[in-house]
Amino acid sequence: MSGKRSQTTRHTRSPLPTSIEEPWSRRLKESRARFVVRPGRAVCLAIVVGAAVLSGIVLWASCRSAAEAAAVPDDILRTLRPGHPRLYVLNDELPGVRQQLASDALVRTWHGHLQGEARKILGAPVVEHKLVGPRLLDQSRKALHRISTLAGLYRLDGDRRYAERARQEMLAAAAFPDWNPPHFLDVAEMTNALAIGYDWLFDFLSAADRAAIRRAIVEKGLREGQRAYTKRDSWTQARHNWNPVCNGGMAAGALAVADEEPELAREILARTKGSIAIAMRSYAPDGGWPEGPGYWGYATRYNVFYIAGVRSALGSDFGLVRTPGFAQTGEFRVHIMGPTGRAFNFADADEQPSTASQMLWLAREFRRPLYAEHERRTAGRHPDIFHLFWSAPPAAGPTPEPELPRDAVFRGSDVAFLRSAWGDPKAFYLGFKGGDNQANHAHLDLGSFVLDALGQRWAIDLGKDSYSLPAYFGKNRWSYYRLRTEGHNTLVIDGENQDPAAHAPLVAFLSTPERSFAVADLSQAYRSRAERVLRGIALLDGRRVLVQDEVRVREPAEVVWNLHTRAQIAQHDGRAMLSQGSARLEARILEPAGAQFEVISASAPPPQAQQPDVRNLIVRVPARAAETRIAVLFAAPDGSSPNLSLEPLSAWLNQAKLSH
Repeated sequence: MSGKRSQTTRHTRSPLPTSIEEPWSRRLKESRARFVVRPGRAVCLAIVVGAAVLSGIVLWASCRSAAEAAAVPDDILRTLRPGHPRLYVLNDELPGVRQQLASDALVRTWHGHLQGEARKILGAPVVEHKLVGPRLLDQSRKALHRISTLAGLYRLDGDRRYAERARQEMLAAAAFPDWNPPHFLDVAEMTNALAIGYDWLFDFLSAADRAAIRRAIVEKGLREGQRAYTKRDSWTQARHNWNPVCNGGMAAGALAVADEEPELAREILARTKGSIAIAMRSYAPDGGWPEGPGYWGYATRYNVFYIAGVRSALGSDFGLVRTPGFAQTGEFRVHIMGPTGRAFNFADADEQPSTASQMLWLAREFRRPLYAEHERRTAGRHPDIFHLFWSAPPAAGPTPEPELPRDAVFRGSDVAFLRSAWGDPKAFYLGFKGGDNQANHAHLDLGSFVLDALGQRWAIDLGKDSYSLPAYFGKNRWSYYRLRTEGHNTLVIDGENQDPAAHAPLVAFLSTPERSFAVADLSQAYRSRAERVLRGIALLDGRRVLVQDEVRVREPAEVVWNLHTRAQIAQHDGRAMLSQGSARLEARILEPAGAQFEVISASAPPPQAQQPDVRNLIVRVPARAAETRIAVLFAAPDGSSPNLSLEPLSAWLNQAKLSH
């Protein structure tokens, strides 16, 4: 769960919307101009008076070098916005939010839900220092949700009850003995929570309140971060979600207290600037995220927090917004959700996706209205305060964009998506992955897939198990059913897990109206038994799905094909009829001849998660053959499925091979 490399990104200033730049940045630019010129003149004058004997050439060179030295951007706080609030959302943006509330029915609905949530918070106990296993994270997230909701609504509505309750939450958290630095996510999210409250409610808080909250941000948050950067804790070099979450929390705390703690803030911000660039490289080249949809949401939320925070407070995003793949990462979020509304929840992710207000920020930043439209359909009754603050479209209006392609491949994470149509809840949809078993939060699931059709999800991913299971992230990880190879919709050879160090690249991808497919090379995953393993998944005519595997083993071995489903199953003569409600989908074994379906349990012994409604539909190759081809076709049982002639996967590769 750690990375090895560090990279520093140059400090550059990106253009900001007019509402953010004026009038503050105009005054800042003017003061910069005065600052650049006047010190140079002063030095020149001193040289003339005290060293008149110098030649004109030397004098000119000295003047120029002094003026240039004065312009060197050596202080990260030199552009700090004076006063508060300065984090994420500025006061001059609030009229636009209120205008959106007045004109947009959905935003008004979100506002009503958040007001209802705030009223519930008023009657609940404040956060407490209570660990769950090794984590305080539940309380940190509760504090962040409560404080941002209450303080944000106070800024919009002026209801002092909300500000007062946010104050109580902050003082309660500030009084904790610590924020659990051994699990640094807890520190980061609590620091972000109190930074937001301190910044947004600065004028509401008394001097004593500010001092207590500021002291906690510094001692329980930033000093712990300072120690972590000095020791080069793993998250400071990582390319996974810990990096942006921890750096985002530290940056928010530093920006909030920068007036009173400038030296500490400078150090923290300089450290975060270089560190977070490492993790943002994970978006390259096309916006995918190897940790799956759940941790895409967590990481991207904090990458956006970081960029939005330094931009609103310092007037610069340090060039991070131009990181390759970042502008496209909203497409990953859109593709990863099927027509049933469920995500392709590989890695430690849930099938029901969380909301992602950062999609609204991405839509504004990159002028991609598709991102905002998708989030508006997804957020439903579970908005957060940033759904309100980032709901307004770009000042210049949206940029028209073509409809997203039905099919997509994300090379950085080796995931492909195939679908028959957008906007049709009964469309066929496949999420298919190769990937890397060493990716953070990965399961041993190379080659796994999910399938939506006819308004139902037929092939499911069971998702994560409880993080509180013994050594869930340690020595026991590959013993748990939901993380083992047998717990996924892929192949098991001789009953063994895939190699935990294996990588499975996608080696072919085609997208046409008649036929779309992707092929993964799974050979590394089974290298202890097999010489070559390929899996191809195809969507044919938008209404049939073919899963084709080709396995060549060194010695004869048993190969088992797995599919987890909530459907009822009736099987007969190489066919299985899957039914959910009135929807039916037929699975038919095309090869090998004589193979039959079996249904086995998909549950493991407690305390592992139980799923009695899930069945594992399997195919056992009848002979322990050295070379095996397994082909299974899914189609609606309407009698319209034409005969299918199988081609070897080498022909698929010849047609649409991906370069590496």
